[in-house]
Amino acid sequence: MRASTVWLWPMLLLVAGCTAALPTLPTLPLGGTTDPNAVMIGPGQRLNLPRPADLGRSILATQLITARAYGQTFVMEVNISVTPDRATVVGLDPMGRRAMTISWNEQNVSAETAPWVPETLRPGSMLADIILIYWPETAARRALPAGGEVLQEPHGRTIRINGQDVLRIEHSWTAGARWNGTLRYSNLAWGYEIDVQSSELRR
Repeated sequence: MRASTVWLWPMLLLVAGCTAALPTLPTLPLGGTTDPNAVMIGPGQRLNLPRPADLGRSILATQLITARAYGQTFVMEVNISVTPDRATVVGLDPMGRRAMTISWNEQNVSAETAPWVPETLRPGSMLADIILIYWPETAARRALPAGGEVLQEPHGRTIRINGQDVLRIEHSWTAGARWNGTLRYSNLAWGYEIDVQSSELRR
Protein backbone atom coordinates (compact mmCIF):
# COMPACT_ATOMS: atom_id res chain seq x y z
CA MET A 1 0.00 0.00 0.00
CA ARG A 2 1.18 3.57 -0.57
CA ALA A 3 1.07 6.45 1.83
CA SER A 4 -1.36 9.08 0.62
CA THR A 5 -4.12 11.44 1.62
CA VAL A 6 -7.64 10.64 0.50
CA TRP A 7 -11.26 11.68 0.79
CA LEU A 8 -13.29 8.51 1.44
CA TRP A 9 -16.83 9.27 0.31
CA PRO A 10 -16.09 9.87 -3.40
CA MET A 11 -13.89 6.78 -3.28
CA LEU A 12 -17.09 4.72 -3.15
CA LEU A 13 -17.57 5.62 -6.79
CA LEU A 14 -14.16 4.29 -7.68
CA VAL A 15 -14.34 0.92 -5.96
CA ALA A 16 -17.53 0.32 -7.91
CA GLY A 17 -15.61 0.87 -11.14
CA CYS A 18 -17.15 4.21 -12.09
CA THR A 19 -14.12 6.46 -12.27
CA ALA A 20 -15.53 8.34 -15.24
CA ALA A 21 -18.32 9.69 -13.04
CA LEU A 22 -15.96 11.37 -10.56
CA PRO A 23 -15.28 15.06 -11.20
CA THR A 24 -11.98 16.68 -10.32
CA LEU A 25 -12.00 17.91 -6.74
CA PRO A 26 -10.86 21.48 -6.12
CA THR A 27 -7.29 22.24 -5.14
CA LEU A 28 -7.37 24.15 -1.87
CA PRO A 29 -4.54 26.59 -1.11
CA LEU A 30 -3.82 26.78 2.61
CA GLY A 31 -1.24 29.32 3.70
CA GLY A 32 0.13 29.49 0.18
CA THR A 33 0.48 25.70 -0.21
CA THR A 34 -1.84 22.84 -1.05
CA ASP A 35 -2.46 20.58 1.97
CA PRO A 36 -4.50 17.52 0.95
CA ASN A 37 -4.33 16.24 4.55
CA ALA A 38 -6.23 19.25 5.89
CA VAL A 39 -9.41 18.48 7.78
CA MET A 40 -11.89 20.27 5.51
CA ILE A 41 -15.68 20.26 5.77
CA GLY A 42 -15.89 22.07 2.42
CA PRO A 43 -13.76 24.15 0.05
CA GLY A 44 -11.87 26.71 2.12
CA GLN A 45 -13.56 25.52 5.36
CA ARG A 46 -10.89 24.00 7.59
CA LEU A 47 -11.70 22.56 11.00
CA ASN A 48 -9.68 23.13 14.16
CA LEU A 49 -8.89 19.48 14.82
CA PRO A 50 -9.97 18.40 18.33
CA ARG A 51 -8.52 15.40 20.16
CA PRO A 52 -9.81 11.83 19.89
CA ALA A 53 -10.32 12.04 23.68
CA ASP A 54 -12.87 14.82 23.17
CA LEU A 55 -15.35 12.15 22.05
CA GLY A 56 -15.66 11.34 25.76
CA ARG A 57 -15.16 7.57 25.62
CA SER A 58 -13.64 4.75 23.61
CA ILE A 59 -15.70 3.07 20.88
CA LEU A 60 -15.41 0.30 18.31
CA ALA A 61 -18.06 0.37 15.59
CA THR A 62 -18.77 -1.11 12.18
CA GLN A 63 -20.80 0.74 9.57
CA LEU A 64 -22.45 -0.07 6.29
CA ILE A 65 -22.37 3.07 4.15
CA THR A 66 -24.53 3.82 1.13
CA ALA A 67 -23.36 6.86 -0.80
CA ARG A 68 -25.26 8.83 -3.42
CA ALA A 69 -23.19 11.20 -5.52
CA TYR A 70 -22.86 12.22 -9.15
CA GLY A 71 -26.00 10.23 -10.08
CA GLN A 72 -24.65 6.92 -8.72
CA THR A 73 -25.26 4.80 -5.58
CA PHE A 74 -22.55 2.69 -3.94
CA VAL A 75 -21.97 0.65 -0.77
CA MET A 76 -18.92 0.24 1.47
CA GLU A 77 -18.01 -1.14 4.91
CA VAL A 78 -16.17 1.12 7.35
CA ASN A 79 -14.74 0.13 10.73
CA ILE A 80 -14.04 2.87 13.28
CA SER A 81 -12.01 2.63 16.48
CA VAL A 82 -11.57 5.54 18.90
CA THR A 83 -9.50 5.60 22.10
CA PRO A 84 -8.36 8.67 24.07
CA ASP A 85 -5.07 8.59 22.16
CA ARG A 86 -6.03 7.58 18.63
CA ALA A 87 -8.83 7.20 16.10
CA THR A 88 -8.54 4.70 13.25
CA VAL A 89 -10.83 4.31 10.25
CA VAL A 90 -10.56 1.29 7.92
CA GLY A 91 -12.51 1.18 4.66
CA LEU A 92 -13.23 -2.06 2.79
CA ASP A 93 -14.47 -2.29 -0.78
CA PRO A 94 -17.41 -4.58 -1.78
CA MET A 95 -14.97 -7.49 -2.28
CA GLY A 96 -13.55 -7.14 1.22
CA ARG A 97 -10.26 -5.59 0.09
CA ARG A 98 -8.77 -2.92 2.33
CA ALA A 99 -9.04 0.34 0.45
CA MET A 100 -7.60 2.59 3.13
CA THR A 101 -6.54 3.05 6.71
CA ILE A 102 -6.73 6.50 8.29
CA SER A 103 -5.08 7.19 11.65
CA TRP A 104 -5.59 10.31 13.74
CA ASN A 105 -3.27 10.87 16.68
CA GLU A 106 -3.83 14.22 18.41
CA GLN A 107 -3.01 16.78 15.69
CA ASN A 108 -1.64 14.30 13.13
CA VAL A 109 -3.66 12.61 10.38
CA SER A 110 -2.04 9.93 8.22
CA ALA A 111 -3.40 7.45 5.68
CA GLU A 112 -2.47 4.39 3.67
CA THR A 113 -4.43 3.66 0.52
CA ALA A 114 -4.61 0.89 -2.06
CA PRO A 115 -2.90 1.61 -5.39
CA TRP A 116 -6.24 1.97 -7.16
CA VAL A 117 -7.38 4.83 -4.90
CA PRO A 118 -6.66 8.19 -6.63
CA GLU A 119 -4.48 10.77 -4.91
CA THR A 120 -7.09 13.50 -5.33
CA LEU A 121 -9.23 11.99 -2.55
CA ARG A 122 -8.78 13.46 0.94
CA PRO A 123 -8.96 11.72 4.35
CA GLY A 124 -9.29 15.07 6.08
CA SER A 125 -12.74 15.62 4.59
CA MET A 126 -13.94 12.24 5.80
CA LEU A 127 -12.54 12.93 9.26
CA ALA A 128 -14.28 16.31 9.29
CA ASP A 129 -17.63 14.59 8.63
CA ILE A 130 -17.05 12.05 11.41
CA ILE A 131 -16.09 14.71 13.97
CA LEU A 132 -19.04 16.96 13.19
CA ILE A 133 -21.50 14.05 13.28
CA TYR A 134 -20.33 12.05 16.30
CA TRP A 135 -18.31 14.29 18.60
CA PRO A 136 -20.32 16.11 21.30
CA GLU A 137 -21.91 19.41 20.40
CA THR A 138 -19.40 21.49 22.37
CA ALA A 139 -16.40 19.78 20.70
CA ALA A 140 -17.99 20.12 17.26
CA ARG A 141 -18.65 23.81 17.83
CA ARG A 142 -15.05 24.48 18.92
CA ALA A 143 -13.78 22.68 15.81
CA LEU A 144 -15.61 24.93 13.36
CA PRO A 145 -13.87 27.80 11.58
CA ALA A 146 -14.86 31.43 12.20
CA GLY A 147 -18.51 32.00 11.37
CA GLY A 148 -19.44 28.38 12.12
CA GLU A 149 -22.34 27.24 14.30
CA VAL A 150 -23.98 23.98 15.36
CA LEU A 151 -27.78 23.83 15.35
CA GLN A 152 -28.58 20.89 17.62
CA GLU A 153 -31.92 19.02 17.52
CA PRO A 154 -33.08 15.82 19.28
CA HIS A 155 -32.50 13.68 16.17
CA GLY A 156 -29.98 15.63 14.19
CA ARG A 157 -27.80 18.67 13.83
CA THR A 158 -27.04 21.21 11.14
CA ILE A 159 -23.60 22.70 10.62
CA ARG A 160 -23.76 26.25 9.29
CA ILE A 161 -20.86 28.49 8.28
CA ASN A 162 -21.38 32.19 7.59
CA GLY A 163 -25.14 31.67 7.44
CA GLN A 164 -25.00 28.79 4.92
CA ASP A 165 -25.80 25.14 5.70
CA VAL A 166 -22.84 22.92 4.87
CA LEU A 167 -23.83 19.69 6.66
CA ARG A 168 -27.32 18.40 7.51
CA ILE A 169 -27.56 15.35 9.76
CA GLU A 170 -30.59 13.20 10.70
CA HIS A 171 -30.27 10.12 12.94
CA SER A 172 -32.40 7.53 14.71
CA TRP A 173 -30.48 7.13 17.97
CA THR A 174 -31.30 8.56 21.36
CA ALA A 175 -28.90 10.53 23.54
CA GLY A 176 -25.86 8.47 24.52
CA ALA A 177 -26.35 5.81 21.81
CA ARG A 178 -24.95 7.62 18.81
CA TRP A 179 -23.00 4.61 17.48
CA ASN A 180 -26.07 2.36 17.19
CA GLY A 181 -28.77 3.07 14.63
CA THR A 182 -29.24 4.73 11.29
CA LEU A 183 -27.97 8.04 10.01
CA ARG A 184 -28.49 10.14 6.92
CA TYR A 185 -26.51 13.24 6.16
CA SER A 186 -25.88 15.59 3.29
CA ASN A 187 -22.62 17.44 2.78
CA LEU A 188 -23.84 20.42 0.79
CA ALA A 189 -20.36 21.89 0.40
CA TRP A 190 -18.93 18.86 -1.43
CA GLY A 191 -22.24 17.64 -2.90
CA TYR A 192 -22.96 14.11 -1.64
CA GLU A 193 -25.49 12.26 0.55
CA ILE A 194 -24.69 9.31 2.83
CA ASP A 195 -26.86 6.70 4.57
CA VAL A 196 -25.18 4.83 7.45
CA GLN A 197 -26.19 1.73 9.39
CA SER A 198 -23.98 1.66 12.48
CA SER A 199 -23.42 -0.89 15.26
CA GLU A 200 -21.13 -0.55 18.23
CA LEU A 201 -19.09 -3.70 18.95
CA ARG A 202 -17.98 -5.05 22.30
CA ARG A 203 -14.26 -4.81 22.94
